[in-house]
Amino acid sequence: MALDTVLFDLDGTLLDTAPDLAFALNRVREEQGEGPLPFARIRPVVSHGTVGLLRLGFGLEPDSARFPALRERLLEIYRDHLAVHTAVFPGMSEVLDGIEALGLRWGVVTNKPGWLTEPLLQQLDLTDRMACIVSGDTVTQRKPDPAPMLHACTLMGCTGGGCVYVGDAERDIQAGRSAGMRTVVAAFGYIEEGHDPRTWGADAIVESPGELLQWIRAAADGA
Repeated sequence: MALDTVLFDLDGTLLDTAPDLAFALNRVREEQGEGPLPFARIRPVVSHGTVGLLRLGFGLEPDSARFPALRERLLEIYRDHLAVHTAVFPGMSEVLDGIEALGLRWGVVTNKPGWLTEPLLQQLDLTDRMACIVSGDTVTQRKPDPAPMLHACTLMGCTGGGCVYVGDAERDIQAGRSAGMRTVVAAFGYIEEGHDPRTWGADAIVESPGELLQWIRAAADGA
């Protein structure tokens, strides 16, 4: 089936959110009497959300007594610095333009909560261009469960067979495949050392947004 819809993960795929999330984590560490972590250490874990950030920053798991308060503070700081340095990845604006020029629709499926996702996309002037936004709290399940992907299809009136999901984490590929979609790994995103996207079972791995656009054009032609 020819491609008619492109769905993106948000953090580490469509948007480079790591600078603002790193700022929030280091601010919490400062408040807790800890020194800042290098950006290079924080960047690869951003796709894993607050669980990954607090695990890196404080060695905490979600069942830790300190976790809820630190998570709340991290998100509070992040909310107030949501789009200071965040932007679409270099070259991704051309991808979006190219998708639209092909007459395809595009949207976002993310585990990020809606109260952060929607203001962020609005601040970057992307909302009006999108066919759907499915956040981490839009449906009960989150990726790697396919439910958010299937909900996106319902919103857009399409089927998984005409969609591709682009993401930078194994759970993205698992969710997309389970929903019957083609999947592409954004290798330019936030992939931790020791994680091998070649083992995730994606249809393609792209090293740059330009390579992604080439893949989309070929898929839209039915190649």
